Amino acid sequence: MELERLLRSQGFGSRADCRALVRSGSVCVSGRLCEDPFARFAAEGLTFAVDGVPWRYRRFAYLALHKPAGYECSQRPRHHPGVYSLLPSPLLTRGVQAVGRLDEDTTGLLLLTDDGQFIHRYTSPKKAVPKVYEVTTRHVVDGLQIAALLAGVVLHDDPRPVAALDCVLRAPRCLRLTVTEGRYHLVKRMLAAAGNRVEALHRISIGGFALPAALEEGQWMWLEEAELALLAAEKASAF
Repeated sequence: MELERLLRSQGFGSRADCRALVRSGSVCVSGRLCEDPFARFAAEGLTFAVDGVPWRYRRFAYLALHKPAGYECSQRPRHHPGVYSLLPSPLLTRGVQAVGRLDEDTTGLLLLTDDGQFIHRYTSPKKAVPKVYEVTTRHVVDGLQIAALLAGVVLHDDPRPVAALDCVLRAPRCLRLTVTEGRYHLVKRMLAAAGNRVEALHRISIGGFALPAALEEGQWMWLEEAELALLAAEKASAF
């Protein structure tokens, strides 16, 4: 693949932008300066640097972000900063999107990608991908509320009961709740229907991939083959 085309595919701008980057001496490939935008390279696994920042060619971008509170999962945020402001510009240029959404006050694991099939896989209700949340409640949780969440609660706008896949009491006002749907305000509405209220919500895993403890709020990481394999598993290996 020509270097100019490769850079465009990775989000470094238009054809003219990428040619200018190369000709200005801003691009190194496999540790060597390259000033020819038409030089050809095998793209798969190729490492390069733009203005000293290292990158690796990826056909699709798969990311995990530790979403902080006070950020909207929107390309056009209205009241708070958008999660996309936490990412470098090449990822935005190549069109990564949030895989589902977290409310502005919800924290934790958020996936992003430019792979449409991946987005469908992890947002389609038919796939029933488990998502685990740490829920802090306003009131002490009792056994009846846990039983209701496991049996299924009826939401205000849907007569069909929605049940948690799992519900574990962690503390008097803290639950670990597993759901397989991704509807608007789902966990908050389920707790309300069970007779309680969510005070704080933190997503800790999707599929078999748990938010790494070392990934601080506002930070993001690439998902490599090992993490993608964990995502495809039904249950995270460790919390």
